Amino acid sequence: MKQPMIVGKVALVVVDIQQAGAMPADVVGIEHMAGIEDRVARAERLVAAARAAGLPIIFFQEVHRPSGIDFGRELDGTEGRHCVAGAPGTDLWPTLVPDPAADGREFHIVKRRYSGFIGTEFEIVLRGLGVQTLVLIGGLTDVCVQYTFADAHQRDFHVRVVEDCVGGSSLARHEAALDAMEYLQTGARRTTEEIVATFQSLAPARTLTGVGA
Repeated sequence: MKQPMIVGKVALVVVDIQQAGAMPADVVGIEHMAGIEDRVARAERLVAAARAAGLPIIFFQEVHRPSGIDFGRELDGTEGRHCVAGAPGTDLWPTLVPDPAADGREFHIVKRRYSGFIGTEFEIVLRGLGVQTLVLIGGLTDVCVQYTFADAHQRDFHVRVVEDCVGGSSLARHEAALDAMEYLQTGARRTTEEIVATFQSLAPARTLTGVGA
């Protein structure tokens, strides 16, 4: 059954928008769908809209120790070594990082697994904030976004994925992952324009002062 766009309090979740998305796979270990510049531009709009509305934002960054001790089974498939601390591409995209002046509304969470819920404080933060709806952007659609979505779904969060602001390891896997997420929650797939408009509707009213006020 299709749910409303937002149920209760909402948070924007920026999943692994790291510099590797603009770098070749033989350097960063993972294939990325084309179009990172367009997705980053949309992500910047969404982050700005969330900030204007005073909404919490969680920035995820996948990072692995150089020893490889925390890769687990990640290297059993197609992916090579990736997101290694100190290596090219591991840093967050420079325009998509927490604002230090956000007064407890923005969070940077390092994760070692695909899902943002595994081995992190993510759920503790969400419960503390009283969040019921998550809006996911970033990558990879078929990996970290999808597994974070599924784990959120199984914890009874409402989840929306911004389909033009996520990118997969390939276009085919991107589309398949979006279809799988829509299967779990009807109406999960949303656009940047829809979410920006929703965030703008949540922004506090501004009191105008000055001449003629």
